[in-house]
Amino acid sequence: MIPHQYSIIVNGAGARQWRACLASAFRTAFACTIVGCTTLFGPAFLQRQIAFPAFSYVTVILIIVADATLGDALRGCWLALYATVQSIGPAIFCLWMIGPARLSSLTTALAVALGAFVVALPESTHLVAKRIALGQIVIVYVVAFINGEQTQPVMHPVHLAASTALGVLACVLSSLLPYPRLACYQVKQNCKLLSENASERLKLFVRAFCAENSTSALASISQTKSLDGTGTKLLSSIKRHQGSMQWEGLSVKGFELGWHVIKAGDRLQDLVIPFKGMEMALTSISSYPVEILLDGELKDHGLLRLEELLSLLIKQAECFLPYNHPLTVPEYSAEEIMKSLQTLQTIPTAQEDLPPYFFIFCMKFLHSKLLTKPSDSKRNNPVQKNENSTDPCQINVFSLKGVWSNWPMKVSSERLMAAFKCSLSLGLAVLFGLLYSKENGYWSGLPVAITLASAREATFTVANVKAQGTVLGTVYGVLVCSLFGRFLSLRLLFLLPWFVFASFLQRSQMYGQAGGISAVIGAVMILGRNNYGPPSQFAIARITETFIGLSCSIMVELILQPARASTLAKAQLSKSLGLLHECVTSVSILNEESKSKLEGNQKRLKIQVSELGKVFAEAEVEPNFWFLPFHSASYSKILKSLSKMEDLLLFSAHAISFLQVDQSQGVLDQDSWKEFVDKIEDDLKLIKEIIGSSIKCFEQVILMKSLTLLEKELAQNKVCCDLELGKSRNPNIILDTSLHEHHDIEKIIDSYLQHSKDQLDKILHVHESDQYEVLKCHKVLSLTALGFCISSLVRETAEMEKKIIELVRWENPSSHIDMYELSCQLRALYK
Repeated sequence: MIPHQYSIIVNGAGARQWRACLASAFRTAFACTIVGCTTLFGPAFLQRQIAFPAFSYVTVILIIVADATLGDALRGCWLALYATVQSIGPAIFCLWMIGPARLSSLTTALAVALGAFVVALPESTHLVAKRIALGQIVIVYVVAFINGEQTQPVMHPVHLAASTALGVLACVLSSLLPYPRLACYQVKQNCKLLSENASERLKLFVRAFCAENSTSALASISQTKSLDGTGTKLLSSIKRHQGSMQWEGLSVKGFELGWHVIKAGDRLQDLVIPFKGMEMALTSISSYPVEILLDGELKDHGLLRLEELLSLLIKQAECFLPYNHPLTVPEYSAEEIMKSLQTLQTIPTAQEDLPPYFFIFCMKFLHSKLLTKPSDSKRNNPVQKNENSTDPCQINVFSLKGVWSNWPMKVSSERLMAAFKCSLSLGLAVLFGLLYSKENGYWSGLPVAITLASAREATFTVANVKAQGTVLGTVYGVLVCSLFGRFLSLRLLFLLPWFVFASFLQRSQMYGQAGGISAVIGAVMILGRNNYGPPSQFAIARITETFIGLSCSIMVELILQPARASTLAKAQLSKSLGLLHECVTSVSILNEESKSKLEGNQKRLKIQVSELGKVFAEAEVEPNFWFLPFHSASYSKILKSLSKMEDLLLFSAHAISFLQVDQSQGVLDQDSWKEFVDKIEDDLKLIKEIIGSSIKCFEQVILMKSLTLLEKELAQNKVCCDLELGKSRNPNIILDTSLHEHHDIEKIIDSYLQHSKDQLDKILHVHESDQYEVLKCHKVLSLTALGFCISSLVRETAEMEKKIIELVRWENPSSHIDMYELSCQLRALYK
């Protein structure tokens, strides 16, 4: 059972989702109503200028995404203008030079393909701008071909630009009325909710740590998991809305509210990593109650007071106060709390005693994060900058110089291929669509244009949800028209429940944003327009044209992107393992350079693991056809281990950083510190070699296609692999048995702990001042945290080895799998 206060939080998240869907549906319906009233009931002059109401609706749907704010609408204005300059300007010149009467199906498709290539090539252009520009290109050329001589080379593109402007204006008005939906307010509300969420999670973590038995501890840990998902969604919403705040003019210097809201979001984002560490520590504790808490002084005057102080700091971030502004003056200071922790003066020599120390280290780490200036953390964390930035158009958005600087000076082969695929897909879709039906030919290219993706996606799955969404929306529109075809106001009114339904579709795992947008457009194209013929006939024509366009897109993807996601998953996994090997080998406490190298490698690993997760997600939904199915169970567990090892390496870097910061205070002389570091570094080197050799082995084995092919290659090349000589082939590889059977590594970790304890006692036991006691406590926490991370890395490496063996055995069911033997054979073949 979930306690009442936590069930309120969970149920509140569901209620917020309902309110968000209803608000999004209302504003979308309001914007579409503005377009509909203008195009259906507006003055005749205005209706003549807005000759493409369908594209006005499309513009609304593209700009007003889920939870859109005024900042998103204002950004949409800029993106629509930018897209119009890219597409309409060249179109006027081409139509004036060539003449609409000279267009044919082939030349029209060629013009669309060339225009799409120019639009899709720049990497820095926002995806919404690309979609609007591609949609304009399809309509301007295809409609010019359909109308032939009647097309005016200048006014025809201008009418399309006016239709786009109407959609943009409707988006802005819907964001302002009946009251402005500001990104600043959304960030403020989400920060408050995230603060409450974080405080509850912290309370549950400490309650679990102080539990008297395992049952109570597990109950508290399970309650934190239900709050974790809500916190992740709130954090994602904060990041997204922060990018929209500057479009509302709230981040200008001197506007303190907007500035502090941004900083509060940045500070609350720093809670994620320490919370992950606390959860790792709690799940690793073998028995309760925790032994170090049997001393009531540490629990009552140290841990619980530290929790109260952290809750105050989290509350301070929620109230958008400066980082150094005290919300309230506690009865005790942070220095008094650290004095209560001074009872931790001895490093434990048993690995099972490390998790409690690591938990307290994470609380200390969280305290330092909450006291750090957000500007400093951003400056020292470039990866976080990339994660929080939403799009390149947010940089110098109101200057032409900023726009020009976003154009690439050199184009990579990947960008050329992506632009070529987009160009070819649109060209073929338009060509075959016109050959099938000249009057409705643009409906084949428009779905391809407005659903352009910025990266790889599951081609068949996404095409399937687009087709299903189009059919759902079109059928709904036909049914409503059959009942209320004569009443335009009722037709527009029945769009509101469909927008609500489509909002949930966009948030669903089954349809996602692509299916939801297709469902909305499918209904709006029928219910929001007039004089397009019988609804059922139009629906059949549009569904057929959509099928033609999606089929062309799939065909191009299969021809130009033959590598399956499951194949790329192996390559990306091997790349991630290679980077993991670099991270492990760079763990060192020697100097500042080694710490910087570890932090840099860990940031690169984080990016690669994130990409690996995307490839795995694509491969999971990829159809098998005649290929071997993707073994998602094993890959998911490998990804989980990789993610955990990435976090452990980050904690290792922070533990080393704390060690070096303590030493920089000059309390210990350099000779004593060097002797201490050298002794510890010898143990670390042995552990790194064993873990690194295993990871290197995994990197080689994962790229192996099959054991049968490996044996054939060994026979053809007449390679003889002597297992006894395996070590001598590569001095860096010392793996001679499976890691989970390697008994020496346990002794080495115990040796690390014993040497850390002996050396720390040796250099500090002669001093009895408070300064040295605080320093010893800090070093005990840092060294035990590093020991916990190393021992956890060993366990995760062993788990990863089991899953990789399981994966290889699944791909080669009739073969005996020996990881060391495979590694020797691969090195002998490719040395």
